[in-house]
Amino acid sequence: MCRNIKTLFNFDPPATKDEIYASSLQYVRKVSGFRKPSKHNETTFETAINEIAQITRQLLNSLETDSPSKNREEEAAKAKLRAQKRFGSET
Repeated sequence: MCRNIKTLFNFDPPATKDEIYASSLQYVRKVSGFRKPSKHNETTFETAINEIAQITRQLLNSLETDSPSKNREEEAAKAKLRAQKRFGSET
């Protein structure tokens, strides 16, 4: 359920709105226990996602680091290699 909650800080280019939204959506899903809310809770669910996304953007914009920015493609390749080692290669 939380596969889209990934590290978003210190990447070049910075995290996109879509990446932040996806992480916020997964967070709200996890905390609420709903994959999709009922009609009655839809507005509350969407409001929570948007507020968490806004707070996340503020957090990412205010964090500082001296380490060099990470490359998305390199990090994705490292993650794929770790998964292959952990779960075996796909054939």
